[in-house]
Amino acid sequence: MSAGGIEPTLIAMNSITTSPTVLQPRAIERLVAGQATSDGAGVKLTRVLTQDLQRRLDPFLMLDAFGSDSADDYIAGFPDHPHRGFETVTYMLAGKMRHRDSAGHEGLLADGGVQWMTAGRGVIHSELPEQSEGRMEGFQLWLNLPGKDKMSPPWYRDIQSTEVPEWRGAGVTARVIAGAAHGVQGAVQREGTQPLYRDLHFDAGASFEQALPEGHNAFFYVYRGALRIGEQDVPRQRMAILRNSGDGVRVTALAEGARAILIAGRPLKEPIVQYGPFVMNTQQEIFQAVEDFRAGRLA
Repeated sequence: MSAGGIEPTLIAMNSITTSPTVLQPRAIERLVAGQATSDGAGVKLTRVLTQDLQRRLDPFLMLDAFGSDSADDYIAGFPDHPHRGFETVTYMLAGKMRHRDSAGHEGLLADGGVQWMTAGRGVIHSELPEQSEGRMEGFQLWLNLPGKDKMSPPWYRDIQSTEVPEWRGAGVTARVIAGAAHGVQGAVQREGTQPLYRDLHFDAGASFEQALPEGHNAFFYVYRGALRIGEQDVPRQRMAILRNSGDGVRVTALAEGARAILIAGRPLKEPIVQYGPFVMNTQQEIFQAVEDFRAGRLA
């Protein structure tokens, strides 16, 4: 069940198909470095997609990248905090984190796994490390909900690493978290925003093409090595926002072990009003969210 009542489908992994032909590849509009910050109880992270980019990258509201070998940077985690009006997608590259929420959901996010949570009308949750040493690395993406779904019941799903479908090509492996890639259906589908979420692993010199629907906003974030998109290089820890003209994207790895996430989706083109962990369509709806939280109606 999604925010609109559609339950995501889990598909068997490891399928190989012929890549679609991209005739007019999109170019890079700009590169973004992100901002070093902290959140929760002091977890150090990089905010890659910031609030000033929400309109440009609609339906995506935020992307955080976190990664450290020092427990001091993550050990306090994210104690109880509320959300309303959107979805969170947490993808763990390395480490273990426990989710608990006021709707009674609980799950352990581990290496290669995904947690997809629909806050809907409201939920209070915590995300706390279940490790005291070692590396913790991953991403959290905020995905907006259509106005009609913002007050839907909360929903939560753990997707283990083995349940994330994969597509394998010549020198490329694509982990298909959401949407479809070359005939492989991702772990989660959403009708309203139609998100596409790939984790791409490259051999040196390998290339990958992905068709993108007209009008969908799209970006890459490189977290290992470097990539080339069109005539422009994208170094590590940079987000490349793609232009909207073109029928897809073509990317080539510049180094062995290059890795990046590709995210795209259909813009909602609705008003975005955010106050901290609440994202609604009007200021009055934000006032109501704050009042409901203070009155204990999100629990």
